[in-house]
Amino acid sequence: MSTEDATDGSRPRAGTSAGAVEGRFRPDGTAVFLGIPYAAPPVGPLRFAAPAPPAPWDGVRPATAFGPTAPKVPYPETYAALLPDPVIPGDDCLSVNVWTPDPTPGAGLPVMVWIHGGAHTRGSSAVPVYDGSSFARDGIVLVSFNFRLGVLGYGLFPDAPANRGLLDQIAALTWVRENIEAFGGDPGRVTLFGESAGAISIGALLAAPRAAGLFHQAVLQSGAPEALPRPRVRSMVRRMASLLKVEATAAAFTAASLPDLMAAQAAVLRRSGPLVGGPAFGLVVDEHSLPGDPLDALAAGEISAAVPLLLGWTTEEYRLWLAPTGGMRVLDRLGPLAVALARARTGKDRAAVAALRAALPGAGAADLAGHLMTDRLLRDPLRRLAGGDREAPSYLYEFGWPSGIPGLGACHALEIGFVFDTLAVAEASWLAGPETPQALADEMHAAWVRFAVSGDPGWPAWDGNGTPRSFGVPELAGAEVPVVIRRALP
Repeated sequence: MSTEDATDGSRPRAGTSAGAVEGRFRPDGTAVFLGIPYAAPPVGPLRFAAPAPPAPWDGVRPATAFGPTAPKVPYPETYAALLPDPVIPGDDCLSVNVWTPDPTPGAGLPVMVWIHGGAHTRGSSAVPVYDGSSFARDGIVLVSFNFRLGVLGYGLFPDAPANRGLLDQIAALTWVRENIEAFGGDPGRVTLFGESAGAISIGALLAAPRAAGLFHQAVLQSGAPEALPRPRVRSMVRRMASLLKVEATAAAFTAASLPDLMAAQAAVLRRSGPLVGGPAFGLVVDEHSLPGDPLDALAAGEISAAVPLLLGWTTEEYRLWLAPTGGMRVLDRLGPLAVALARARTGKDRAAVAALRAALPGAGAADLAGHLMTDRLLRDPLRRLAGGDREAPSYLYEFGWPSGIPGLGACHALEIGFVFDTLAVAEASWLAGPETPQALADEMHAAWVRFAVSGDPGWPAWDGNGTPRSFGVPELAGAEVPVVIRRALP
């Protein structure tokens, strides 16, 4: 994807509630606006406060480069080689980006808003794979944004609002409602989509009363609505406080330097993960921002029952969490013990394991345990959500194309480059490898566009039976359980 300006020197402009911005045209005519503040920089007394409005500016503000990324710690080396996560220094990290095919006020184009993943601790809107040009090419106004991460966004303190990352997201969506018409978008046709922690965030936004009416459809990719137990999140703060030798309060953490906070956060994150459990940063039930468990409320039809949903997962989500660190080999060596531990952790009975063995003949202990964990974390809750007491339709999919990187298979996050149609971006190959099928990206991207435009991605809504729509592995169409793709482990 080229990022060069149009050769005629013209620059698109748009007015926002805080002031005018000037972006740039790409050679294909797409207008791109980057790094527009939607809230004030979260520094000083605002470090652990709810987001505050941005300061207005005079004249025209340049919007031609991504804004600073939220403070975060880098991925461990094994994951940094697979998941691009650029760092852009600066304090003004609460910003939005817009790609639009027609920056004419009132053009009335459908809008899609992307929420990035990263376990609530990493990621940003500046990841090259998230480039919105292909959506703009197909008539969509694409919006992405940054929000606070880790302890800054999700640390639980007695003297600060909970779920600050979620409050940032609500502030960004409020900005979309108030300003997107100036960029050619229709504020009454907004579709959220996000992956992993981004999808978990969307589950919370669906259940958060303060987000009601800010969007109208939602796509949850490889992430299910959840709220972590408050003690589990509070424990992360206490562990950091112990390392910092301060009280576990927002006031004490505000007095600490940002480098010291990030060093302490890096230390505590080494002891948590999606499969190992333990303390973690994440969303919690909170009377002011998330008053109940989001999955329970959504499945019961208590809120957002009229919002159409597109929900799905990859066939081998667990391989991203296990293969890079050698976890697959370890579980295979443990054999039946690994399966027994996974069964105990997921609450699955022996019949579930027997069904897996029958469906996956020859599968090793690691694959069996991985599928049990994927069922518990993703497939079961997303099916429950799709089959809940809801008015609007839900559509299920499964992504089964295996990565060209040995051992990764159809792993977590692999589908993102296909959804964005950004396989030509160099960073897409970090996870997908070489020789990715463009035809599959065409197919998957078109389904997301159809959903944004019409609310129907192109296959029947899920009725509680049958199988999800399969992308990448046609033979899965009639299978009740995903097929393990045979390959040599690294």
